Amino acid sequence: MKTTPYFRNRTLRDRPELQKYLKEIADAINHYHVIEQQADGRTRRWIYITEIDKYVRVVVEADGETIHNAFSDRTYTKKEKRKDP
Repeated sequence: MKTTPYFRNRTLRDRPELQKYLKEIADAINHYHVIEQQADGRTRRWIYITEIDKYVRVVVEADGETIHNAFSDRTYTKKEKRKDP
């Protein structure tokens, strides 16, 4: 899994619980519930992690393979429809 320095040095430090779910976060590159394009070229991808019963937003760089950020998204609900960029 390719990651940015921000993800390695900030995200994982501030959200240590995500260490347990690195495989799921890496899988967000190809397997996600919803994807949205950001203005800066990055994409937001939501994945559902059953073990914690939460949706996690994974921000992927414009190259489509580098993880920039990940966090539990309390505003996302299962009712949201799947979107493709």
